[in-house]
Amino acid sequence: MLDAPQTPTIDLWTDNWSDAEREDARRLQGPIWVVGASGFIGAKVFFSLSRLRPDVFAVSRQVEASWRLLHCPYPNRIALDITEPREVIATVKKHRPRTVFNLSAYGAYERQNAPERIHEVNYTGTLNLIQSLLETGCDAFVQAGTSSEYGLNCAGPTESAVLEPNSDYAVSKVASAYLLGYYGRLKGFPCTHLRIYSVYGPWEERDRLVPTLIRLGLQGQYPPLVNPAISRDFLYVDDCTRAFVRAALTTCRSHPGQAYNIATGIKTSLAEIAQLAKKTFQIPVEPVFGSMPNRKWDLSNWYGDPALAKTQLGWASRTPLEAGLVLSSTWEKSAAPHVRFGMVASKVEKLSAVIACYRDHQAIPVMHERLTKVFSTLGVNYEIIFVNDRSPTQDETIIQRLCEQDPHVVGISHSRNFGSQSAFLSGMEIATGDAVVLLDGDLQDTPETIEGFYREWKKGYDVVFGIRVKRQATWHMQILYKTFYRVLRHLSDVEMPVDAGDFSLIDRKAVDHLLKFPERDVFVRGLRAWIGFKQTGVPYVRPERMFGRTTNNFLKNIWWAKKAIFSFSLKPLYYIQGLGFVIFAASMALSLFYLGNYLLHPPTGARGITTIILLVLALGGIQLFSLSILGDYLGKVLEETKGRPRYIRARIFKGGDTFANEQDIQHLLKSRRDTVVSRCHGQHN
Repeated sequence: MLDAPQTPTIDLWTDNWSDAEREDARRLQGPIWVVGASGFIGAKVFFSLSRLRPDVFAVSRQVEASWRLLHCPYPNRIALDITEPREVIATVKKHRPRTVFNLSAYGAYERQNAPERIHEVNYTGTLNLIQSLLETGCDAFVQAGTSSEYGLNCAGPTESAVLEPNSDYAVSKVASAYLLGYYGRLKGFPCTHLRIYSVYGPWEERDRLVPTLIRLGLQGQYPPLVNPAISRDFLYVDDCTRAFVRAALTTCRSHPGQAYNIATGIKTSLAEIAQLAKKTFQIPVEPVFGSMPNRKWDLSNWYGDPALAKTQLGWASRTPLEAGLVLSSTWEKSAAPHVRFGMVASKVEKLSAVIACYRDHQAIPVMHERLTKVFSTLGVNYEIIFVNDRSPTQDETIIQRLCEQDPHVVGISHSRNFGSQSAFLSGMEIATGDAVVLLDGDLQDTPETIEGFYREWKKGYDVVFGIRVKRQATWHMQILYKTFYRVLRHLSDVEMPVDAGDFSLIDRKAVDHLLKFPERDVFVRGLRAWIGFKQTGVPYVRPERMFGRTTNNFLKNIWWAKKAIFSFSLKPLYYIQGLGFVIFAASMALSLFYLGNYLLHPPTGARGITTIILLVLALGGIQLFSLSILGDYLGKVLEETKGRPRYIRARIFKGGDTFANEQDIQHLLKSRRDTVVSRCHGQHN
């Protein structure tokens, strides 16, 4: 885990706006939303506006995990996934923004290459925002487009030029431009689409060209470079953010739906910017071009025509590239100690906590508070999934209230009590994290132990489980529990850890395998051991329930023991077979003994009746016990062949929304599965 960054003593959020431009920003109708504020340009818009007024909100799906916002002194943040229509509608109705700057995007970087996610975020997300704002009313909606929309036709095109997009990202942005054109011109929605060229400056990703060129240039070096003829229209970030304010004040109303090029109009090749860096930073060596491969969308004649923006927006770029490099390098020098962690921003882990709840209404708020504190300490993105397994107490009401208050919380209610094992699987199916933590809802699984789980996971372990070195229970129950785990370890066909319950952290790839199992009668900790991967344990003390009394009793514990043994061991069948062989051998030996005794000492009366009765009773008892074991195995076979679902969800709560019919629930499940796929795909690329 990275060290927690210290609060900067310098102002990292400055801009070069003029007093008149700041006054323009104060005239915007509020509240103001900056959607995509965790990104480069979105963060700069948020910082500049927040310095001037208090009604500016940073809106992003992972707003709490953004490295740009970690130090930010401006607190207004809203977690929102714009691809979820119900969530967008509820959040827009709650906050009723009047000015919206939509800078959310997916696919702008090479690592973001999942086509479904690209179109979902860039087009569907924009549509969700527009439709929600049409209901509540909106004064200005400014959409961030891209110069990539021109694609192959990129040599100084005007806004009316033919669009020839050459990537999924460009196609999705073209679609959103047409979307704004339709709603602006035909429905009167106050909107503007800005086709932004190559923006650089403070808060840009650490691995991008200009920050890398500055960082290495200050050390007298060059980074690996592609073809020197590749060109860009480099635009300083503060010039870009000014254009958003101007659009909100002017063209959203005067020319709704119009697109504008936000560019300098100057083509700068890679060779030219390399020579400019050499001059600015006094680099003693010459650049080596072709030392890294070209990207498939790199073109040698890429620049824009900003004439229409100057005429209708009253905007023009005013920061030359050389001056922008100096401004950026000054910021880099001051900010470097504080933003070095930004290099891993795209790989912030997400943990999903799945809590099985039954009669835990008093413990649920405490669990939420402690989990939130732990995840905040770890500095990870997270979600907390409470699964109400048809509790007769107020579990569902409390979970629904938490969902409304905290966007990190998801609630599931089952149609009946299916048991904690099914509850875990139900939550795991919805979880979108890189790893899933399983906990009982009674607080006997201590949330603070997750920090130890996380450290082991970061070392490369795929499964990290809690080892109960001590449990606060009566002495005889402690003995019985320890005996059970050791008997299970002996009987099991796989290596079962002793004193380890369901409390664990499981990596995404292991979770995916667990969810593939078709078994109906599941024993999660057994399946967790069966799948293998790299596993380890973390010791912890298991306390008594904080509230109420345990729902387990002696007979329930016997049921758990049978469930575990019959799910993961065939040894009882072998023991029955062995016992049968021993009894058969003993009976043959006794037959020979009595035959010899009969021949040598003929019987004079009916002797040994007691022995016969005892033998019959003993053998009958052994047979019945053996049949009961066979019956348990047959019962499991019968249960599996029925093919009934392991659980039925009655309702899912997310934000202020309740998904109660099967179609909505399945749609939600699909969208969350797509999120998992896109996250995994992005990490593998």
